[in-house]
Amino acid sequence: MALEPVGPAPLATEVEWTCPMHPEIVRSEPGTCPKCGMALEPRDASSEGDAVNPELVDMTRRFWLAAAFTIPLFVVSMGDLLPGEPISQMLSPRARTLLELALATPVCLWSAWPFYVRFAQSLKNRSLNMFTLIGLGVSVAYGYSLVAALAPKVFPESFRGHGGQVAVYFEAAGVIVTLILLGQVLELRARGQTGAAIKELLGLAAKTARRIREDGSDEDVPMDAVRVGDQLRVRPGEKVPVDGVVVEGVSTVDESMVTGEPLPVAKHEGDRVIGATVNGTGMLVVRAEKVGADTLLSRIVGMVAEAQRSRAPIQKLADTVSGYFVPIVIGVAAVTFVVWGFVGPEPRMAHALINAVAVLIIACPCALGLATPMSIMVAMGKGAGLGVLFKDAEAIEVMRKVDTLVVDKTGTLTAGKPMLATVEARPGVDPADLLSIAASLERASEHPLAEAIVTGALERGASISPSDSFESRTGRGVIGRVEGRAVALGNRQMLDDMGVSPGGLAQRADELRREGQTVMFVVVDGNADAILGVTDPIKDSTPDAIAALHEEGLRVVMLTGDNRKTAEVVAARLSIDEVIAEVLPDEKAAAIKRIQESGSVVAMAGDGINDAPALAQADVGIAMGTGTDIAIESAGVTLVKGDLRGIVRARKLSRATMANIRQNLFFAFAYNSLGVPIAAGVAYPVFGLLLSPMIAAGAMSFSSVSVIANSLRLRRLQI
Repeated sequence: MALEPVGPAPLATEVEWTCPMHPEIVRSEPGTCPKCGMALEPRDASSEGDAVNPELVDMTRRFWLAAAFTIPLFVVSMGDLLPGEPISQMLSPRARTLLELALATPVCLWSAWPFYVRFAQSLKNRSLNMFTLIGLGVSVAYGYSLVAALAPKVFPESFRGHGGQVAVYFEAAGVIVTLILLGQVLELRARGQTGAAIKELLGLAAKTARRIREDGSDEDVPMDAVRVGDQLRVRPGEKVPVDGVVVEGVSTVDESMVTGEPLPVAKHEGDRVIGATVNGTGMLVVRAEKVGADTLLSRIVGMVAEAQRSRAPIQKLADTVSGYFVPIVIGVAAVTFVVWGFVGPEPRMAHALINAVAVLIIACPCALGLATPMSIMVAMGKGAGLGVLFKDAEAIEVMRKVDTLVVDKTGTLTAGKPMLATVEARPGVDPADLLSIAASLERASEHPLAEAIVTGALERGASISPSDSFESRTGRGVIGRVEGRAVALGNRQMLDDMGVSPGGLAQRADELRREGQTVMFVVVDGNADAILGVTDPIKDSTPDAIAALHEEGLRVVMLTGDNRKTAEVVAARLSIDEVIAEVLPDEKAAAIKRIQESGSVVAMAGDGINDAPALAQADVGIAMGTGTDIAIESAGVTLVKGDLRGIVRARKLSRATMANIRQNLFFAFAYNSLGVPIAAGVAYPVFGLLLSPMIAAGAMSFSSVSVIANSLRLRRLQI
């Protein structure tokens, strides 16, 4: 099994190499893994493109040569059992032995050479692995037969058959090498399919972009020539080259290849578009905002590649077993040799040798090592195609155990685009004047609610004045001065801190909150003069998502800094189980911890900077792909579309993946548990059954390929 390269972003030129079974092993150039002996093999499609795997080419070449010599070797060895004239009548025993030697030597020396090299490395590195068993088994079978062919007189009677001949096992050694090489070829080909998701993602990217010159004419340029700020024309049916904003035109865009959502999305001026998505029937002019490695597609490829290299906690079980397995197998093979050598039938030593070799060959732990990483690699790619990105293997393992989902309100349940809905002032105060003052102060804030107030004020024709002494008070509001007047804008807690009474505005504020609006008081020169109501519409997909989450058996908790009445209105509309409101950003992680202390396995879904600590505290953090970078970095799962229905997909994929891993581990454990005793000959006294090393080699190769084939079933999973 081969090592795979670690690539950063898709446009990176430096390639690193690592092993999927031992991702902590990283090399700057090809080689072999010092722990498992697997050859270096590039996995990062972004680094190698469609380049042919050199390990696959080499193993294929060695396999075909081995097959070309092994077939006649098998015929010569087993010729007396085949139809037609017996080989024993055509060749003398001596000539027959020498012919087998001539046919087996290219196979056991040249074709099997990589196995010997890795066998020696395993001893040098003191890390016994599958190649320790293969190298030992093949070298013993061939070496013994070589001595028996060239110097048969050195063997005592216990090695001789009824005719006094010393048996040779060239055909066993040759067939073992050929079948193991066949298994390696099939394994490398199958494993190449686990990286298909990354290759498919990379294949989505546009190859060129149509850039608009200053004179208004168009020019086709390669993608690496596109810069931030360039205006690009996207004609009907073309791929959007980079992430950007529509500056002209109306169309629909198929984003299914990135988000997993099947329906095209309408795009107008000011809307964001994603690189690699496909434009519909309209013409768009897009201003490039993220290019190269900064595009969403490039980041997805990087996240998938990184996640595929991570290790699930369940892998520790396989690692622990594998660490003891090879020494135990060598011990079993030694015991097998001794027992058969003392109490076996004649020729005792020949039976002892061949059964010990069968134990070494059939017990190769490759299938055990492949069981977990293959499933993880395929699952990560499958998730990417569904718009669900797992940061690491631990997230995909824990996701199925989650019983409580904690969600932020703004940007998670709602669209995250607040709009100014209400402007009301106390009697005798001009609402337009208060709105202008409030917008002037909020222009210095980056909070989404501030943006809604400024945008709403400009739409209503309000003028914006300079402000100074601006100060933000986390979880409460902002204060400053506008045209020499002391102005504050915030919630009821801020009024209490300032010692300001809301007066008659309090009742109206409660009414607006019951309608689901977020209410802020405008305080000018120490008087509460007005209230502003901002509404953030619930996402169209949210009701269905909450219903689907309840069907999954999840308890849904809303955790928000918003006013309790506003939060409860939203929760009632969506049938959310519990509301934790009026929580400051630095208190969210503590709230998550309290839920965990009650025995719940908690997932937290959020999209803002203030959600990052809570995302990190949760057993699984889930970031909206439409949110901030810091939230995405803190989360174990990212939903590209920002749609909570992706959590249902993530849970189903998690369950399917862990079931697949358990199947693989069971198959690998059961295979070795049954195969080793049979190879050792425990069934011989009762059933007269012995396992040929040739059959053992075929069974060993089949077990590895079967594990990979079972893992690849996840690609066809319907979610």
